[in-house]
Amino acid sequence: MKALIVEDKAYNRKGLLNLLQHVEVEIEVIGECANVKDAVTVANACKPELIFLDINLTDGTGFEFLEQTEHLNFKVIFITAYEEYALKALKSGAVDYILKPIDIEELQTALLKVEKTTVEKQKQQIKTTKALWHPDDLKLILSLYDSFQVIDLNELIYCESDKGYTTFYCNNNKKYVVSKTLKAFDEQLTKANFSRPHQSFMVNLKFIDKYDKSGVIHLKNGKKIPVSSRKKDHFLNTFLSWNNANL
Repeated sequence: MKALIVEDKAYNRKGLLNLLQHVEVEIEVIGECANVKDAVTVANACKPELIFLDINLTDGTGFEFLEQTEHLNFKVIFITAYEEYALKALKSGAVDYILKPIDIEELQTALLKVEKTTVEKQKQQIKTTKALWHPDDLKLILSLYDSFQVIDLNELIYCESDKGYTTFYCNNNKKYVVSKTLKAFDEQLTKANFSRPHQSFMVNLKFIDKYDKSGVIHLKNGKKIPVSSRKKDHFLNTFLSWNNANL
């Protein structure tokens, strides 16, 4: 099958390419894209038979890509990093998916399943999945000392990491401490409109009141977050782009 990879992280694309060389199904990768815009262009031009589709992309979602390519006949295997909130929707819709980090056995199983599924059947399944998908209702499950705590990322203000521990500060004045560094949550939080202006902090962009050009973020709860000099340009671009998109 001729396949297109639509995934915003280069290392994930490379990893998938490597795994596809070792599966039983013969796959010819005809292109790689990191965003919705490019994926639509390539799909229209190359007409792939199969698309490995990340759900959250740099300029939108995989579902937005599908809406813009409804006239094309291809099969889809979704790629997702968010087990906590994605699996219910994906399983309910019976759509084939691969959970990051990609496991070769799961990849092989998904490929064998998709071979037996018609394009029309998949389109109906995807409609069911989309109806159950709530990108603004993201959840994070924290493993605490004596329980698992569900965090609504829309209510998470910021995170602070210190000596192997990370504290999550929520809008309801509650905070939770886990024995993991910020690195463990970086990818999911970044895709949920968080930015990492400093090695020790991640902030929810919607809770920023203002940015002081001297290098300080003022959150709506009064907390001040430092911006490191090497992350200043990246943070400012992210902050301004997000605000322009949400005006």
